Parts: sequence; structure tokens; C-alpha cells
Amino acid sequence: MEIRRLDRANLTRAYGLDSQRLLPWPALNAPFEGAWCVLRPGGVSTAHAHHEHEIFIAMAGSSTLLVDGERYEFAAGDIAHLPPGSTHQVVNDSTEAFEYYGLWWDGEMAVNFLRRLEKPGENRPGALGRKAS
Repeated sequence: MEIRRLDRANLTRAYGLDSQRLLPWPALNAPFEGAWCVLRPGGVSTAHAHHEHEIFIAMAGSSTLLVDGERYEFAAGDIAHLPPGSTHQVVNDSTEAFEYYGLWWDGEMAVNFLRRLEKPGENRPGALGRKAS
């Protein structure tokens, strides 16, 4: 068992928000990548589009998703799927930080995942986590 820790004190600024890439994770063979994202109060992420599928999982607070010109309310507990090619951004009009986890994948990532599965002994978990006492 492993736990990968979020380091809130060292989030990286990108796309108009603060984030930490938690996936890929060397010990985990996964067909996707992901990041914890924090949008500050009053913040607006950079509008962008890409070829990957993407899922946002709202963890804390509320926001508005702008997707291809449409507005969608998005709050803790919600999950949104952003199809490839959709132009999207997150708007936080609240007075609290909005936090979500973003996951993305494409066909190449899936193929690479399957190739790694065919190689026995690779991507075995190490001892990065701490056990609770």
C-alpha cells in the first residue's frame, strides 16, 4: 500500500490556477494522468482545448465551468466529463478556494498502459506511504 501526499505548500502555478501533478506515479501503472487543482477566490483558469478526454471531480467549494460557450454550475461532489476538443475554463466567483481533481487520457496513454501490463514485474509498489499509528 502506498500513499502519495499532496504538498499544498508547493503547488505549481499553471493555467491560471495552482496545482500538483500526482499522476503519473512510478509505482502505479495507470492509463491516465492527473492533478490536484486549486482555483483561488475570484480566479479564472486559462481557457484551453486539447485532444485528451478529461474528467474534473469537484472536491471543495463551487465554481462555474465554461465549456464551448456554455455555463455549468459545478460544486463539491460533482463530476464533469470534458470531451476532446472542447474549449473549457473554470471560474471561481466565490470567496473560498475551489478545489478539484483533474484526470485526462487518450488512446496513446491506453496503449502504453496495455504494453506495460504485458511486462511482468514492472510497476510494483514500493514503500512511499506512511502507516497510521
